[in-house]
Amino acid sequence: MNALTVLASGGDEFQAPGPELFDFPPLFAGGPEWLTKPVVFAVVGALLVCVLFWTAFAKPKLVPRGMQNIGEIGYMFVRDEIARPFLGKNTDRWMPMLMSLFFLIWFWNIFAVIPIIQFPVASHIAFPIVLAVFVYVVKVYLGLRHQGPVKYFTNLIPKGLPLPVYFLLVPIEYLSTFILAPFTHAVRLFANMFAGHTILAFFSLVGFWFLFEKPTALGFGVGIVGVLVTIVLTALELLIQFLQAFLFAMLAAMYIQSGLEAEH
Repeated sequence: MNALTVLASGGDEFQAPGPELFDFPPLFAGGPEWLTKPVVFAVVGALLVCVLFWTAFAKPKLVPRGMQNIGEIGYMFVRDEIARPFLGKNTDRWMPMLMSLFFLIWFWNIFAVIPIIQFPVASHIAFPIVLAVFVYVVKVYLGLRHQGPVKYFTNLIPKGLPLPVYFLLVPIEYLSTFILAPFTHAVRLFANMFAGHTILAFFSLVGFWFLFEKPTALGFGVGIVGVLVTIVLTALELLIQFLQAFLFAMLAAMYIQSGLEAEH
């Protein structure tokens, strides 16, 4: 028996949320197992990105107004803060991809704090994996195309080191480049969204449980703390959602540039 159980009325036990938060059945009975809430809102997020930029740039005007203003602000942010520092002269060519990645992931993350939806799509590992694999396939393809197969693999290894060092360095470098880099690219986004959603669910459930579900004189203060912490963490989560989209797109730009030119 824990402290939260003691504070609840009638001896009822408070059940903290767990992995069941991320387990969704099919949308309707007899439906395909893959057709779940995360899949639907992954598609909704993609459609929202299309609608946003179609509305902003379908009929651009010399003096931007309304949605065009918003679209141009988003474009300039991705161009100046994500693409240009890594891609330089190649920035414009890769802006469609980087814009799509940044805003798609950001919309997916924001769903976590929207009433009724309240679920970050990227907290299902499959979605970050698909995006990370796509980015990495592009990186390797560019490397093979622009540097050639031999130079692409040899350029990954620094030159001028003592021969015995290469016996250790080569497998580490290849493991890092071809396995760990895409793995961490996906897991960083997934882990932050998974952990953030779990923590928010816990404190919001604490507030609801002790203020409405099982109110007691002792538990009232715990419920208030739960609500206040939920509000603070929601603000923090909004920042983290933005930063994770930014970091994912920034790493994508870095990987693309490493394919276009040798890393060492």
